[in-house]
Amino acid sequence: MIFVKNLGAPETPRLLPDRSWVCVEMAPHRGGVTHISADGKTVRLVAKTGTPNGCLPDRHGNIWVAETYPHPSLMRVTLDGSAEVYLDEAEGKKFLLPNDLCFAPDGTLYMTDSGMLMSEWVVGGALRPDWATAEFDGRVYQIDLKARTARIIDSGLKFANGIALGPDGHLYVNEMITGMIYRYPFKDGKPIGRREPFGNVLASEWSGGFRGPDGMGFGLDGSLYCTVYGQGDVTVLGPGGSVVKRIKTQGSNPTNVAFGPGGEKKLYVSEHQLGQIEVFDVDTSGFPLHYG
Repeated sequence: MIFVKNLGAPETPRLLPDRSWVCVEMAPHRGGVTHISADGKTVRLVAKTGTPNGCLPDRHGNIWVAETYPHPSLMRVTLDGSAEVYLDEAEGKKFLLPNDLCFAPDGTLYMTDSGMLMSEWVVGGALRPDWATAEFDGRVYQIDLKARTARIIDSGLKFANGIALGPDGHLYVNEMITGMIYRYPFKDGKPIGRREPFGNVLASEWSGGFRGPDGMGFGLDGSLYCTVYGQGDVTVLGPGGSVVKRIKTQGSNPTNVAFGPGGEKKLYVSEHQLGQIEVFDVDTSGFPLHYG
């Protein structure tokens, strides 16, 4: 089923309390935060920000946006159209390519940074040819919104992308170039150790070309639903990290997932190539997101 069509390279559908949605659109002619009615029939561009890659609402009416270009930053947007750059560095290092976000229960915001400026990643309208071997400094940030500060809890990832807090209380981050999903051990809501391998979403049958894990989210049953850009599917990993299913998308470039409202067992998937949000029946409802 198609929930919404005619979007411009959509990313990160996120449900609002009234069951309407927000997402971001990366295409230049849209390039901002978009509101979608609960029935999918009304689409409204809320604010143009540039080339946003991820978004996340909080309980105070803010939409936090991972903005990639022209000003790599964490932005704060509201549904009345206001937008501001909130933060653009961590520990004296400028953000490079902010990507995806999640809240911990205590309101701490975690954000991935793919590790290369967008102007260096996409050159002349095309992906750089050495994407598989290029040098990245992919990072994971821990952000205190009240203090307006960020610290780097990990770096050196090869295109850090999707991020999600699991039902086990640990943080999960994926690495697009290698296909790896990593787990960051947490205790009492805080990171306590180095990343450890959890699983890999790349299929062995492959004819070549760029692909890799993008946005992801957990089901209430502990399964991890991860979009694989370029591979054209949502790969499902069981609680132990093994692949249990691949859900084929209509387009080849799915970018992120969200579970439906009210505990319904439906998965909403943003798809970059065809500019739409697709809906699939799944075996579980979603693990609830935290909203700061």
